[in-house]
Amino acid sequence: MNHLLDSLLELIRRTSAEIPEDVNQALIQSLENEKKGTIAESALKIIEQNIALARQKSQPICQDTGSILFYVDCPVGFDQITFGETARAAVTLATKKGFLRQNSVDSLTGKNDGTNVGPGAPALHFHQHRSPEVRVRLVLKGGGCENVGAQYSLPIEKLHANRDLDGCRRVILDAVLQAQGKGCGPGILGVCIGGDRATGYELSKTQFLRLLQDRNPVPELDALEQDILQTANALGIGPMGFGGKTTLLGVKICAANRVPASFFVSVSYMCWAYRRQGVELDATGNIGQWLY
Repeated sequence: MNHLLDSLLELIRRTSAEIPEDVNQALIQSLENEKKGTIAESALKIIEQNIALARQKSQPICQDTGSILFYVDCPVGFDQITFGETARAAVTLATKKGFLRQNSVDSLTGKNDGTNVGPGAPALHFHQHRSPEVRVRLVLKGGGCENVGAQYSLPIEKLHANRDLDGCRRVILDAVLQAQGKGCGPGILGVCIGGDRATGYELSKTQFLRLLQDRNPVPELDALEQDILQTANALGIGPMGFGGKTTLLGVKICAANRVPASFFVSVSYMCWAYRRQGVELDATGNIGQWLY
């Protein structure tokens, strides 16, 4: 019996069908904050019903089950090749069972072979550590929210955005403005200040592995996260762009070294269907505990 295959299959099922508790609580609080009888309240009520039905029926929360992103923290000597093979088998099986929609296509031909497996799909990110445990986190990121991500190269004159934290603030809020009504808000931002074009986006997505209620250990970034969250929610964009108090559920920001010639700010956007889950595996590949 392949314990790892079974564990990854259950991880995919639960990630696809069940919103993590921190996100669910944020949505409940947002519903309480919205003015009664408004379209914003109605939109959040529909979201709440959607979440309950998906969990009850063990069916995908959204018809777009998204890009499949595995983040694996593993010890030195861990067999990454076998894990990758098993992860692809689990994705294929999850698709067959209906936990994932058949929505991964060949970019040249448009062909869909119905497995959700192909070049770059699923995406596997391995990170070695010096402890024995294996932790696997999974993010299912829909295409609608991926479409409204943005990357800025500072300075940007028209936004009066210089190469400083105020400039970062300006472009992050610009990304929120550009996304309004798109990307299935209320959204969550994952941001990387610095890096190059590729690592900036990659690191911005790792911010989605954080809990919504956590606080950034870097004081300057913590202040920026709280400021952008408060400012964005005062813009009146609201759920699905219908107006209201809930434009964002969270903002998570990291910083990476850059070369002096470049100053990128990479903004990844996550929809309200914030599908993120994780497990710690024991030595046999069974689930030892859930991480969220």
